[in-house]
Amino acid sequence: MENILVTGGAGYVGSGLLRELLSEDYKVTCVDNLMFGGESLLDIWHNENFNFIKCDVNDWGDFNKILTNNKFDAVIHLAAIVGDPACRMQSELATQTNWESTKWLLDKCVELGIPKFVFASTCSNYGKMDDPESYVDEESTLAPVSLYAELKVKFEKYMLDEIDRNTNFSPTSLRFSTVYGLSPRMRFDLTVNEFTKDLALGRELIIFGEKFWRPYCHVKDFARLIQMVMEAPSDKVSFEVFNAGGEINNATKQMIVDMILKKIPNGKVKYQEHGSDPRNYRVNFEKVKTVLGFQPKYSIQDGIDELVDAIDNHIFDHVDENRNFHGNYEINYRISK
Repeated sequence: MENILVTGGAGYVGSGLLRELLSEDYKVTCVDNLMFGGESLLDIWHNENFNFIKCDVNDWGDFNKILTNNKFDAVIHLAAIVGDPACRMQSELATQTNWESTKWLLDKCVELGIPKFVFASTCSNYGKMDDPESYVDEESTLAPVSLYAELKVKFEKYMLDEIDRNTNFSPTSLRFSTVYGLSPRMRFDLTVNEFTKDLALGRELIIFGEKFWRPYCHVKDFARLIQMVMEAPSDKVSFEVFNAGGEINNATKQMIVDMILKKIPNGKVKYQEHGSDPRNYRVNFEKVKTVLGFQPKYSIQDGIDELVDAIDNHIFDHVDENRNFHGNYEINYRISK
């Protein structure tokens, strides 16, 4: 049985990943500072293969003890200050977490001989395309337009250019599409989820930049892809970057709205001009499909349908009251000194 460390495992993507790994009988240690609470861990708390350690990735002393006192076969690094708004509001914390501590963790994995390292990057690294009709792939020019993406690009470059390749260490970067769908730790500050929530609650949805493209991917598909990378032969994934998603889920905001209106035909939508969305890109996913055989199981429409059903059945408390309760906007946290 392999022993896996997942940082940020109580989060939106991580909480789903934990369940995926445990269902396959992996031994899983989750390290999380519980910035947004730990309720997402309750139903797996007594799983004999699950271990939780409350720790912050910026606390290098305590984190070093975790790494040295356990023999991990892989580290899946999801812990981060996630998204443009959160990084903009807490730029110092974002820089320490998403760059300095992530670099420290990678170096420590190399030092300790941990074989595999999977890094959660972002398709936002591509920024705005010069030609909206074209597709970007893993070899395309990176043009980040936010601190969040800049730090992801900086770490990718360090991982690919500065780490010795003449070892058994196998790091992989997954450039995540914009995620959507139901998760044990729900977020409603992401495009598909937020649009669906507002219309499901009978609110008027105001749309800016309805013609701009983005790639999307269901949270369960991300969990499956991460596991595929972890289980793949090293010669397929070592020092590789993969766009994480599938062609079926490249979409404009208008396309997403049209899909939601299939489920909520009386939804109210208003379109407004608001300059240019700096993130406008369509992504080619041929590499992840060819090398790993990955294709999404869930369409955007699947995600919308499950979200509407969950909201209509009052699954979520406070969803119509507090934006921060199901989002990554509010950060009541200071960097450890």
